Amino acid sequence: MTDVPALPVVWRPRTTRITAYTAAGVMVLGMIVLAVVVAPQFKTFDRVMMVLFGLFCGWVLHMLARCRVTADAAGLTVVNAFRTRRLAWAQVVAAEMNEGDPWPTLDLADGTSVGAMGINGAERARAARDLAQLQALLRSHAETPDPA
Repeated sequence: MTDVPALPVVWRPRTTRITAYTAAGVMVLGMIVLAVVVAPQFKTFDRVMMVLFGLFCGWVLHMLARCRVTADAAGLTVVNAFRTRRLAWAQVVAAEMNEGDPWPTLDLADGTSVGAMGINGAERARAARDLAQLQALLRSHAETPDPA
């Protein structure tokens, strides 16, 4: 059984962040260089739009890289690419991740579910450890004790 980690705990994917921020930097710098060295028939507007496109792509990659799950005494904060959800411990019934899933799914008391993109299934060993810690926290904060 996994020990319950001390709160607060933040889980965030390592490889996703490295890949996304590297790609964002390459995209932004590449579009700036392209805007500077592009053929003379491209006007200032076209060059500005190239840089803006690079910045937009960098922003999207940043949104993907910022994903995380934070546990504190009051509950969980799930920061996904374009949505942040604050969940009380009582709202979260279970956290499951099947083989091949990109991230765990948090089953909520109202019958819905939320993906927790802050734990990346591609990082197999780390994802298994992080999910085990999250499940241990869920068990420790459950309203009814686990009979097992």
